[in-house]
Amino acid sequence: MDKLRGQRSLFGEILDWMLAPLLLLWPMSIALTWPVAQSIAHRPYDRALGEMSRVLAQQVGVDRGRVAFALPAGADQLLRADEADQIYFQVLGARGEYVAGDRALPVPPEEELPAVGELRYRDDTVHNEPVRVAYLWVAMPGAPRIPGTTSPALVQVAETLGKRSQLATEIIKGVILPQFAILPLAVLLVWLALARGIAPLGELQQRIRRRAADDLSPIDETDAPEEVSPLVRAINDLLGRLDRSFVTQKRFLADAAHQLKTPLAGLRTQAEIAQREIDAGEREPEALKRSLQQIALSSQRAAHMVNQLLSMARAEDRELAMRMSDVNLARLATETVRDFVPRALEKRIDLGYEGPGADGDTAQPQRSRVRGQAVLLRELIRNLLDNALHYTPPGGTVTVRVVADPFGQVVVLQVEDSGPGIPATERELVFQPFYRVLGTDVDGSGLGLAIVAEIARQHRATLSLDEAREGVAEDASPGARFTLRFAAAPAAPPGAPDTGF
Repeated sequence: MDKLRGQRSLFGEILDWMLAPLLLLWPMSIALTWPVAQSIAHRPYDRALGEMSRVLAQQVGVDRGRVAFALPAGADQLLRADEADQIYFQVLGARGEYVAGDRALPVPPEEELPAVGELRYRDDTVHNEPVRVAYLWVAMPGAPRIPGTTSPALVQVAETLGKRSQLATEIIKGVILPQFAILPLAVLLVWLALARGIAPLGELQQRIRRRAADDLSPIDETDAPEEVSPLVRAINDLLGRLDRSFVTQKRFLADAAHQLKTPLAGLRTQAEIAQREIDAGEREPEALKRSLQQIALSSQRAAHMVNQLLSMARAEDRELAMRMSDVNLARLATETVRDFVPRALEKRIDLGYEGPGADGDTAQPQRSRVRGQAVLLRELIRNLLDNALHYTPPGGTVTVRVVADPFGQVVVLQVEDSGPGIPATERELVFQPFYRVLGTDVDGSGLGLAIVAEIARQHRATLSLDEAREGVAEDASPGARFTLRFAAAPAAPPGAPDTGF
């Protein structure tokens, strides 16, 4: 349940990434709209305010050496007739003296240089109320320069911001209100487009769900979107590997069942014969002993077959193969050889070992360490020895050899026998499950060398098979030599105890 709760939704993640910029840009758009709306609202009223300033400037003149301003009758009331805003005006003389208008209207900053006839605008306050001011300097017309003057006359007209704020608010409403309707519509369209875009994924999911459990055929890539094609190809590759694995398992089980039929049928037959002999009153010990011996032999074959099947399953166990450690291959080989000595003596076969540690030297085996799984490597050596002792006739020899690379790169394991050998045409086939060389009368399960090949593959070792003695006479036995090359494990630090198997 926790895993499902923490699972990410591709649809939700894409939707988040698409809507997040939209929702972030929307308040930014609102914030930018306000100064733009104010700028737009100022323009018509600034033009009207500027025209009013020019008209008042035309009324400025000189009378007896002083700046005079003659406002036509009724014009003062006209300036104050605006119901929405308050309008102020002011006229100052050349020396900054008050001439006419509202005394409370502030003058331009002192650092601002006068420019005759140039209309300018500024924001200011009158009676603690924000106003927009249009002003210009006026040259005194029709008279020489008045003595003692330092600058032209100044005409200012100011207006409160009521109409401007109202217009700016209307502009913002006209821009923003439609966005409140457009934004949900945009979210809906994005959601619908995204749902339609990932619909092929849902169709692909349904096609896979409708498949039968045993249908491992490839998925058609043509109906999948181009972005999903790599995923479909990966699934097809997995299906192909699963199909091959299932086919191999089915063939293995069929072969195993077929191989187990023979010893089990022998057990049943011998048991029935012994029972008939007892029922017939034949109590000869020799006859009963022969039947029991056959039963024991058949049960031994069945047990050997079952053990080999278990070994094959253990060799194919990937989890077991993953548990790697440093393994002393020389020590493992010598211990396995000792286990087979009684069997070799019983068959009068000379079983020997050559390599590090053969003369009781405990230092040399340090160079024969490989990285691997000790249980599987022991099983590998046991199967090679079992195969060699099976096919080597009495009086022959079987040699297990471990060759350590002086440069510490590889460790070589060889199992050599003096048996009939394996023809070159069949050397690749003997590593397949249940395959046995024709022309031999030796009982076997046909699994030993397949187990060896699987363990070698899991340890990334190279496995080769050739004749033990090349160039011998046709009537002589060439023998067989199995050679495995393992990558050597890193050398242990000086003085470290030998912990390998």
